[in-house]
Amino acid sequence: MNSSYINAAIGAFLAVAFVVMTVSIASDAIFHSGHPEAEGYAIEAREGSATASADSADDGLAPIAPLLASASIEGGQRAFRKCQACHTVDDGGANRVGPNLWDIVDRPVAAADGFGYSTAMTDYSEGGEKKWDYEALNDFLHAPKKYMRGTAMGFAGMKKDDERADVIAYLRSLASTPAPLPSADAAPANNAEAAPAEDATAEPASAEPAAADSTEEPAKEETATDGEDKPAEAKTE
Repeated sequence: MNSSYINAAIGAFLAVAFVVMTVSIASDAIFHSGHPEAEGYAIEAREGSATASADSADDGLAPIAPLLASASIEGGQRAFRKCQACHTVDDGGANRVGPNLWDIVDRPVAAADGFGYSTAMTDYSEGGEKKWDYEALNDFLHAPKKYMRGTAMGFAGMKKDDERADVIAYLRSLASTPAPLPSADAAPANNAEAAPAEDATAEPASAEPAAADSTEEPAKEETATDGEDKPAEAKTE
């Protein structure tokens, strides 16, 4: 082989190597990034357990009574479409994954005929003493599993206040005689009136204190999205 070709090949190789090294050095100088002081990413976590954080999430949940005053039944019917796969709402309708929700407002908890409720739901119902009033529906719709730990309801909840109010207004309309709407400015049911101050000249108070006038806290009832549990064995209508 002619030596001139060998020399040319060696020269070309050295030239390419020189260009590559020059580009590498120049790139390091232009795009240099310093080594971080600490490896990885800092992840900040709030102190306290996950349960405590979850329990505080509902702090400040808006009362349902003022929202119902301007709620839309039509809007609630549209929002309820996400619940139709699990619930029927017609009078005498069949249970699905969740119970039928006809006349649900003020209905005793866990009272749908033929539906197999979870232990959490039946325990919560206190044998039918508790009912699905407006505030119970509001709380349950917002976060079912947080409101009733152990429920088989798989729905994540409705976080928007106006959407929940619309759905509850729609559920209220699904009854032969809809339940009365709560007063928007009504005091909480568990607030007892303050006793008047004793007159200095009044006779000594009886040793037995007067019973505080308290109203039983409204019971809690299932929502349009209450997929409480696995349905009971199908019944023959």
